Amino acid sequence: MSRDHGHHTANYNRAFAVGVLLNIVFVAIEAGYGVMAGSLALIADAGHNLSDVLSLLLAWGASWLATKSATEKRTYGFRKATIMASLTNAVVLLVALGGITWEGIGRLFEPKPVEAVTVIVVAAIGVAVNAITAWLFISGQKEDLNIRGAYLHMAADAVVSLGVVAAGVIVMLTGWQIIDPLISIFIVVIILVGTWSLLRDSINLAIDSVPENVDIAGVKAYLTGLESVYQIHDLHVWAMSTTEVALTVHLVTDAFLGNNFLSKIQQHLYDHFGIEHSTIQIEMQNHESCMLNKGICKKG
Repeated sequence: MSRDHGHHTANYNRAFAVGVLLNIVFVAIEAGYGVMAGSLALIADAGHNLSDVLSLLLAWGASWLATKSATEKRTYGFRKATIMASLTNAVVLLVALGGITWEGIGRLFEPKPVEAVTVIVVAAIGVAVNAITAWLFISGQKEDLNIRGAYLHMAADAVVSLGVVAAGVIVMLTGWQIIDPLISIFIVVIILVGTWSLLRDSINLAIDSVPENVDIAGVKAYLTGLESVYQIHDLHVWAMSTTEVALTVHLVTDAFLGNNFLSKIQQHLYDHFGIEHSTIQIEMQNHESCMLNKGICKKG
């Protein structure tokens, strides 16, 4: 028996569109002025804000793909495409970070003059852009993990842009040109933490690992503790997309269990573990064989 729990989610298409547009325009401005001012910190932050655009597009795409219906050939629809997109996003960002780090290390040994005022002004605009974008998602970040990811990413980036402002102020007051590459490398480290986490989680989801937010030990304890359930086997939990989780399991029982019993299990899995799609197969304890669990699930 399988059950899909529908979700009523707010439409954030306008918020995503505005956020993406604001960040694309700012990336172009920041990268251009970074080159003109000779500021690697600005260029690094432009790369960081480009990651914002990719993250927003990923979240937006996930929301859109979730609305696409399954077909006879693609019985899960296009949900898995969101995981593939996040994996691609992580790999591209790691390559970009490597380039920025290489240039930053070079400038540590040969610092170049930086136009501090330009750095301060452009980075301050970045603080405003990131803060506004985060505000667009603040109303839904408590109910929707996908929206929460976009919100937290943008809020954190506003703080990073403040770091670039600080670099410009220090250069202007002290003339220490080395601060610019140091700040750029610091920004790379911050991005790397999030990017590495994105890469790890994307790979895990791509190979159908149990999602980080699912308490698999708790799921096992709940299922094995059910009344009349003798044992469980072939328990699988995986991500259908970056926002949806599925489960299949075989329950071996010594009593007849009706649909009402199954419905209660599925509702509990949804309410307590966030598993939207659960398929449960019932097997009697005295069943002659268990095809998927030979040698373990035996006649009682």
